[in-house]
Amino acid sequence: MRILKYIGPLLMEFLGFARHHKAWWILPIIVVFLIVALLIVVGQTGSPYIYTLF
Repeated sequence: MRILKYIGPLLMEFLGFARHHKAWWILPIIVVFLIVALLIVVGQTGSPYIYTLF
């Protein structure tokens, strides 16, 4: 859980990079990575309950 406090500053660093270098193409990549990470976390937490159904 300690890693969660580093996500905000890391995202702000990417946003600052994109703003400074006019690299707005990097933002959709970051959004896709965040969605994939969220799906992995949700899939890991829900998997024990799936096994009890079958």
